[in-house]
Amino acid sequence: MEEALQRRRSVRSYRSAALSLEEIGQLLWAAQGITDQARGLRTAPSAGATFPLEVYLLNSSAAHGLGAGVYRYRRDAHALEPVIKGDRRDQLFRVSLRQSAITDAPVVMVITAVPSRIEPRYGNLAPRFIAMEAGHAAQNVYLQSVPLGIGTVVIGAFDEAGVSEVLQLPHSERPLYILPIGKL
Repeated sequence: MEEALQRRRSVRSYRSAALSLEEIGQLLWAAQGITDQARGLRTAPSAGATFPLEVYLLNSSAAHGLGAGVYRYRRDAHALEPVIKGDRRDQLFRVSLRQSAITDAPVVMVITAVPSRIEPRYGNLAPRFIAMEAGHAAQNVYLQSVPLGIGTVVIGAFDEAGVSEVLQLPHSERPLYILPIGKL
């Protein structure tokens, strides 16, 4: 673990090599995978086990066996559920201050929140707890990337409504983080 912490860096340029489904699965699991099936506990801590986060993957079709499109991570089945067909990285790039890491990376992870899962329990503290949980999930992706020879960078500068439109998010969901991901 110390080595992963020592080598963790924000990476904005990637090789053109595709990520395998196993690598993608490991990164998704690191973000929000279930570690205790009986209690539904996750890899990242969640205030009161309310689990407000969702994770999406934009794929450029570079990953083996996975077509270009937007997918939602179904942590209960450790599977990807198709949401939109076709590569949406260029649209995401345009609503994210044209940050080139988004179009350079073969896959892009987007972490979103469903505030209604946590607000009834924590009221005005909910935004703080959502932000903390998203930070934990993103850091898990960074740390899992290191031993896989993969890089990522967190992007928080984006037009929230634009990202929601690109991903066709439900109105109850809001984007928090964008993480372009690729081989070093």
